[in-house]
Amino acid sequence: MANIGVTGHRILTDLEKIHVGIDLAISRILKEFPGQSLRLLTQFAEGSDRLVAQHFRKLENSRITVVLPLPIDEYLKDFSRNSAKEFMELLRESNEIVNMPKLKDREAAYEAAGLYILNHSDALICIWDGKVAQGRGGTGEIATLARRKKIPFAWIHAGNRKPKTLQPTSLGEGQGKVTFENF
Repeated sequence: MANIGVTGHRILTDLEKIHVGIDLAISRILKEFPGQSLRLLTQFAEGSDRLVAQHFRKLENSRITVVLPLPIDEYLKDFSRNSAKEFMELLRESNEIVNMPKLKDREAAYEAAGLYILNHSDALICIWDGKVAQGRGGTGEIATLARRKKIPFAWIHAGNRKPKTLQPTSLGEGQGKVTFENF
């Protein structure tokens, strides 16, 4: 079984372009791991994690492992009511749950979960704007570490959000484009 991690932005726009990118990424990953089942490693955060999970749920013989950065009751505080409900539904449908050890703060917990996913992945799907992370353990940090470790990753180009806001940005024509690194 090939382990495929996901990292990406939570606030996204132009979702149809991103879905096309995810399809391209998964097609390439299936070619790189012929005959193997895929297991997605995800935090089920809003945005990228859940978009990729939607695609994995349609694959035959795929499994989903949820890596929880915080205890469920704490993690749910980071989601709106509707998002928390969706998270719980996804959690019930997952095949395995990994509970990360309790750490001193949320940023450390998110970073530890991101590193766990990176360190247990044969390949990574990154939905990313190509910029440095806006917070500790963010997509930019995980993608940079994947490059250093030469872990194959499918980079789906996507805008993030304006710093310190929830306002999404788009990369325009570049939104949803896929670049494959270390494949």
